[in-house]
Amino acid sequence: MANVLINAPKSVKKGQAFEVKTLILHPMETGFRPGTNGTIIPRNIIEDFVATYNGVELIRLKLSSAIAANPFVAFQVAVTESGTLAFRWTGDEGFAIEQSVAIAVE
Repeated sequence: MANVLINAPKSVKKGQAFEVKTLILHPMETGFRPGTNGTIIPRNIIEDFVATYNGVELIRLKLSSAIAANPFVAFQVAVTESGTLAFRWTGDEGFAIEQSVAIAVE
């Protein structure tokens, strides 16, 4: 199971850039570490991150085992209309989680 933290303003001024921060808490395994019985623990990482605004892709990241166990992503964006900022993380073992936040443009 994973927990997601999103830091984004609830309202912004039209066209003004603002920062979005996301953090996902995920039990990552690199696929290189032996378990207590000596066998390699299977890889379990987040492979992709996508952020969209009203369905338009803003950022797409391809992650690897070299990334942090709990990937932190920060980026800036400017919008001109109210809408929904949506995030999707996908990874090994069928892992997928989506979260979204509403943004009001003043």
